[in-house]
Amino acid sequence: MSAALKVAPSLRERVSPAEWALRVDLAAAFRLAALYRWDDLIFTHMSVRIPGPEHHFLINSYSNMFEEITASNLVKIDLNGDKVVDCPGTVIRAGFVIHSAIHSAREDANAVIHLHTPQGQAVAASAEGLLPVTQTAMIIHHDVAYHDSEGIAEEMEERERLVADLGTRNAMILRNHGTLAVGETIQQAFLRMYFLERACEAQVLMPPNLHQPAAGVADIIKRQVSGPAAKLISEQFAWPALLRKLDRIDPSYRD
Repeated sequence: MSAALKVAPSLRERVSPAEWALRVDLAAAFRLAALYRWDDLIFTHMSVRIPGPEHHFLINSYSNMFEEITASNLVKIDLNGDKVVDCPGTVIRAGFVIHSAIHSAREDANAVIHLHTPQGQAVAASAEGLLPVTQTAMIIHHDVAYHDSEGIAEEMEERERLVADLGTRNAMILRNHGTLAVGETIQQAFLRMYFLERACEAQVLMPPNLHQPAAGVADIIKRQVSGPAAKLISEQFAWPALLRKLDRIDPSYRD
């Protein structure tokens, strides 16, 4: 006999409209990650900070697969890892350590996405890291930081080193581990992760003899993708299209 997923009671009437909107967008990001096969069973996390001085943030429960995430079954916790709203589900320590580190240190990093895809791990394990040899890689390469593996991220002391390595950049390759992206919004973080993961996927498929782009091309692309236009594209063009796609497939992430 198969076990049915327990549907969480709707929280829509118990939270502010602003929080509910964030819950819907974060749930959508999980469903999209599952759709693009970025998930890793019940492992890895995404989070988004709730507006306000408390630094509360939403994160997924350890027991749910990405395809099961809804707006109501996300868990709201504080920077100590304690639940702010009583609800089912447990937050794994490694997810809390990574996400709380960034939310507590970067006021602009309202959203954090962390993945363990095969292509992301392959590039994370390569000595060269991400190579700026495709257009997609050059879109994100200048914004990528690196953090050496210290084992499964369960030690609070690692938070300082992780934040220091990320610095002011908005994407990170966790060596021998996976990928990470941050943004002012979940929309922005998702598009950054999309470029990073696509770049890693292309790199894994590359032939041994590469055609190198002409000198200066990476700098040109960096200028082209910098500034407010990137945020506009992620929030007003790419994200609405992605939500339309999800709504055609399964709109239950909105529950």
